Amino acid sequence: MLLGSESGMATAEYAIATLAAVGLAGLLVVILRSEEVRSFLLNLIRTALSLP
Repeated sequence: MLLGSESGMATAEYAIATLAAVGLAGLLVVILRSEEVRSFLLNLIRTALSLP
């Protein structure tokens, strides 16, 4: 029966999704630590807030 052989698939899928999320978060931390990206984002926010 297929049900018994696939009993751990949900756990494996959750583990892969968690690893992907951690990898993406790590990449975002590295990107946001750069001064160029930080200044670009701050300028973008300032421009958006100063619009009438």
